[in-house]
Amino acid sequence: MELLLVIMIAILYASGIFMLLRRSMVRLLMGIILIGNGANLLIFLLGGITPGKPPVIAETKSVFTEAYADPVPQALILTAIVISFGIQSFAIVLLRQVYRLLESDDLDDLNTPLEEDI
Repeated sequence: MELLLVIMIAILYASGIFMLLRRSMVRLLMGIILIGNGANLLIFLLGGITPGKPPVIAETKSVFTEAYADPVPQALILTAIVISFGIQSFAIVLLRQVYRLLESDDLDDLNTPLEEDI
């Protein structure tokens, strides 16, 4: 299971970096999304995959006696997913406005001045 996750993280990071190096703004955003998903899987993998019960102590006991799943990596990933969704939504709206203004999604067009500015 861990080997499959490592391979998936490597694929996500490689494809994300490949997309970041393209000239299109949409591909740039897709690369950021892929790298973010790879980072979430990496946090999940480093947290340890423990097949166990939820970390709830019974009323009759004072300590854990069985294996339990660590909730901290899962909480970090959930927080990262929510934050990245907000950032992605903002970036999509921003890209839409830039495309409406320039009528192109090429990053090199952002460096050239418009005819009205000359």
